[in-house]
Amino acid sequence: MGTIALQLYSIDGVDDETATKVEEVADAGFDGVEFAGIDGSDRDVAEALAETGVEAPSAHVGLEELENDLEGVVERYADLGVSEFVVPYLPPEHFESREAIEETADRLSAVAADLPDGTRLHYHNHDHEFVEVDGEPALVALLSLTDDVLLEPDLGWIGTADHDPVDFLEEYADRVSLVHVKDYEDGGQPVEGGTGDLDLEAVAEVADREGMEWLIYEHEERQDSYETARNGAGYLAPYR
Repeated sequence: MGTIALQLYSIDGVDDETATKVEEVADAGFDGVEFAGIDGSDRDVAEALAETGVEAPSAHVGLEELENDLEGVVERYADLGVSEFVVPYLPPEHFESREAIEETADRLSAVAADLPDGTRLHYHNHDHEFVEVDGEPALVALLSLTDDVLLEPDLGWIGTADHDPVDFLEEYADRVSLVHVKDYEDGGQPVEGGTGDLDLEAVAEVADREGMEWLIYEHEERQDSYETARNGAGYLAPYR
């Protein structure tokens, strides 16, 4: 594994513009950031990335925004170095039946097909995508219906859904380049990295063996503090 990043949603509660957050994330020791929207000017963000050497491989962008203005989204984020677009969430009704899953797959596949060369679409899971539909988890069905859509597996949510995150990561490794590392306790409570049940050493071993590109830290419980970023960088740094 070569690179570690922070999902900026982890510090969403900090009252700074995105450019300042990029600088703080660099100081914490991360190699990259994953956007969850941008506060402030894109130019300031681009300058912060250039000055710090931090990369921006990916951005979370809603499916409807991608459907309505794909060209504009791609053009905006290309100026920041982003080539990986991640649909961060779809509500449970998109996975409640085979018909719903097929419709979801069609929408995701249509966006993926329209992306320009050098860019890719991913889907980021929560736990509700693991509801059983016709004898298998809805997420598994979705993957079988979307050859051109990658998965950004959120390991904390996979564990919350009572599936083994490491086993799932290994089974679907050919669909993964971005890994959301979120530590959790039994029962699904997110915790600071290194204090919960996630076997990060095993995760990193799979990621390294399978050539996954980024370990992306996310923690949702202390979004108003840069301490979250510092803790996350220290947690992931041994697995660069």
